[in-house]
Amino acid sequence: MARGDRAAFEELYRRTSPWLAVRLRRRCADQQIVAEVMQETYLAVWRAAGSFAGTGSGSGTGGTAVGWLWTIAARRLVDAFRRRAHHAEPPPAAAPYPVAPAAEEEALVATVGGDVGDALRRLAPELRDVLQAMVLDGLSVRETAVLLGLPEGTVKTRARRARTAMREALA
Repeated sequence: MARGDRAAFEELYRRTSPWLAVRLRRRCADQQIVAEVMQETYLAVWRAAGSFAGTGSGSGTGGTAVGWLWTIAARRLVDAFRRRAHHAEPPPAAAPYPVAPAAEEEALVATVGGDVGDALRRLAPELRDVLQAMVLDGLSVRETAVLLGLPEGTVKTRARRARTAMREALA
């Protein structure tokens, strides 16, 4: 992709767009915003492909391509919520948790196994959402607040409660 290979970009899109759409829909019920964020994300990925310093680059500073993609998408979603808030329209509520575990949760548990995975599964959904946004997605308190539609104080409280619960579960 960094050399302008459209086939490489199309393959990345084919492999990641279903996963990314599901992950975004879990955080935003407005399909128009999700579609806009998807478009903005992949455009940004295409334009910045040459600057990606992932695990294969030898630099040691980057992460996975999927992690890079999610970071871009999460920040674009926060930007979309900010634009909407600026126009005095509150963002739609995040999609409620489904009864069956989402594929993302199953992948998270498979990746973070053992005692840590068990502790994550036992966290209340509202605490797990904050922990996921701040720790796994790397968002700031402010970005997490915008993403989840919560006051910053609530995000800080839930983050503290989640860390305490994780410490106790792992002690």
